[in-house]
Amino acid sequence: MRLVTWNINSVRLRFDLLREVASNLDADVICLQETKVIDDLFPLAACRDMGFPHVAFHGMKGYNGVAILSKRPITEIRTPSWCEKVDCRHLIAVIDGIEVHCLYVPAGGDIPDPEANPKFAHKLDFLREITAWYGANYTPCDRVIVAGDLNIAPLETDVWSHKQLLGVVSHTPIEVELLGRMQESIGFVDAMRHFIPPTERLFTWWSYRSADWTVNDRGRRLDHVWVTPALAGSLRSTLVARECRAWTQPSDHVPVLVELEG
Repeated sequence: MRLVTWNINSVRLRFDLLREVASNLDADVICLQETKVIDDLFPLAACRDMGFPHVAFHGMKGYNGVAILSKRPITEIRTPSWCEKVDCRHLIAVIDGIEVHCLYVPAGGDIPDPEANPKFAHKLDFLREITAWYGANYTPCDRVIVAGDLNIAPLETDVWSHKQLLGVVSHTPIEVELLGRMQESIGFVDAMRHFIPPTERLFTWWSYRSADWTVNDRGRRLDHVWVTPALAGSLRSTLVARECRAWTQPSDHVPVLVELEG
């Protein structure tokens, strides 16, 4: 299985780029975040024409939204909600006996203070709630993949400057701690870092605000793929499609590929 995750930042605006991603990365399964479209307007026929006959989507107008495109049959679909909000951030599709979770964690706004910033408070509550849910409902023996924009860069090498970003939302100590607890809830394996050493810089996102992102390379690794220990032995490779950030009208995120055997 060649699984790709990508925060596409509008599936209708960037559908031509999605075709390129699907073809260039030879994807079997694609997890999309920030589809930004209600379900009635999701480009289902175009996805099927592209070679993905099995599609699940969970969207809303203007923001958020998640989707899973698959060349293989989807036998079950679920759409959990968190923090008493139906904001289309979590989609589960069962493919070949594997639960594929497409997840979009709240960004959290700009102020890293839960008392002053309700968006940051929501992000922290979201992480706590979903962590408890994973721990209560799954074990390391289950076959689960979590793929998506988790909006946290946990390692020092996941950001362009650990020192300068310690007070910036996405790399604050409390976010890193909570993401670590989520990962530990059932022993998730970081599929990207399984192949790329933690000592090596690794980014998947570059701000639109950067005048020339290729020169200053001020990126962050916000996009992740985790697998349960039951699937860790199936991991074969990973790839960050950095070149996609240079395309015309790109997303600020780039696709991430993880290949599993079987």
